[in-house]
Amino acid sequence: MAILPIVMFPEKILKQKCDKITSFDKKLAKLLNNMYETMVEADGVGLAAPQVGVKKQVAVVEIEEGSGAIELINPEVLEAEGEQTGVEGCLSFPDIYGEVSRPYRVKVRAQDRKGNFFEIEAEDFLARAIQHEMDHLQGVLFTSKVSRYITEEELERFEEK
Repeated sequence: MAILPIVMFPEKILKQKCDKITSFDKKLAKLLNNMYETMVEADGVGLAAPQVGVKKQVAVVEIEEGSGAIELINPEVLEAEGEQTGVEGCLSFPDIYGEVSRPYRVKVRAQDRKGNFFEIEAEDFLARAIQHEMDHLQGVLFTSKVSRYITEEELERFEEK
């Protein structure tokens, strides 16, 4: 496995809608493995393919180290309920954090690395992380949803809670 370079804003690929995956092969498996390693190395909770320069609908999410990565290929939101506002950051925007409102609960249909369809329901922070990565696949950046940017001082206070 390899650590991939993370694409930084304002690279064009970050604002482009990604193509669906149609081939569930060793190349895809390698991409998923490398994306996971890259996310862990960068201390992230999610990573989308465009963030490593690949314009495909692929994302990995793991909000708690060792809990097992959730691999999302060609994901789509089936249901969304409630609302939550919380601090978000992004590996493609180092040192930038902001408050973003998103649905509290989501139900998502996606494919796994073998092409099998599955559904996942998520709430709270996991729902936030999944939606953040799914936005990347549509060329939507979290900065377009920020209601208020957070300073480093404020961020430290959030982390102490």
